[in-house]
Amino acid sequence: MTTADDGNRSPKTGLFSPVSMSRVSQVIVDRVKLLIRDGELTPGDRLPSERDLCEQFGVSRVTIREALRVLEASGLVAVRVGARGGAFVTAPSTERLGEGLADLLSLSALTAANVTEARMVVETSALPLIIERATAEDIADLLRLTDEGQAALDAGTYDVGMSAAFHVRLAECAHNPALTMLIHSFHGPMLMSLREAKVSAPLMGRQGSDEHRELVLAIQSRDLATAEAIMKAHLRRTASRVDG
Repeated sequence: MTTADDGNRSPKTGLFSPVSMSRVSQVIVDRVKLLIRDGELTPGDRLPSERDLCEQFGVSRVTIREALRVLEASGLVAVRVGARGGAFVTAPSTERLGEGLADLLSLSALTAANVTEARMVVETSALPLIIERATAEDIADLLRLTDEGQAALDAGTYDVGMSAAFHVRLAECAHNPALTMLIHSFHGPMLMSLREAKVSAPLMGRQGSDEHRELVLAIQSRDLATAEAIMKAHLRRTASRVDG
């Protein structure tokens, strides 16, 4: 996260040296990532100007701009224009990190059964944390999502994306950034498995929506045993409707 006085912070200099390889821009990206990992660069730090980076790395401005585009796309750098602009180190959001994992999962040879089995392990194991940490605001959000799901079912507009959104928000109730990132990464594969289950049993949306509400009420009552029973039954039914 950047701060209001980012524009006044002095650029971090003396951290870079010339590179000479075929994919120079990737080498620069890797060098910056390493500096961030080692704590030499931290969120809010401003990188040297393009001209200074060119001199320090011994490359052209085109190469520097390409590297900055990659870093910006990765959520590691924010490039701002203007008198107080420049390239600033940022802390990538949970959503951005999750998207990266989601891309890897989506491009791999996962089956709907693989995804549902993994969800059984992760989402059921998260329930103790959710029961312990869910706030009144969390409960209200979950109940709102179940109300929206019921209304969509009544109107004939329900989509499996609403179910996936509920499960992502549910995981967020554990207030564990690593778990939230993991569930965000599962969003695309989760949609794939839910769509396959819907094709297999198109009338099960109502039952699933009812279970969502029952699960929220169990969490609200801090009833772990009931919440686990509902979650297991909920996911097992999805598992039974997808191919192994």
